[in-house]
Amino acid sequence: MNTYASMTITYAVATLFSALAFFVTSKGGNILKEFSQTNWATIVLGIVITGLEVGFIFAYKAGWKVSTLATVSNALLAVILIFVGLIGYHEAINWSKVLGVTICLVGLYFINK
Repeated sequence: MNTYASMTITYAVATLFSALAFFVTSKGGNILKEFSQTNWATIVLGIVITGLEVGFIFAYKAGWKVSTLATVSNALLAVILIFVGLIGYHEAINWSKVLGVTICLVGLYFINK
């Protein structure tokens, strides 16, 4: 199946279930009112999530092992988010974060060895 067709079905189902969850948890809530409060971050998050999912599908098709892909990508994401927090949100980098990044990188070395 075409990757993008599969993603379209996946996210259509996710949209239906998310809307259902909204109505179940927000008795009398107005979903259109909630949509009007959307900002750029929600849109960018949707693009990023789609890119991540498509990336996973392509990586699996290219031969990555199911047992290692998620671990590798999550460790790399943790390292990247340290810098996003520093640059975008002015979060401090402390020794525990440096140690965490180091552990992630050492783990990546052993996973890919």
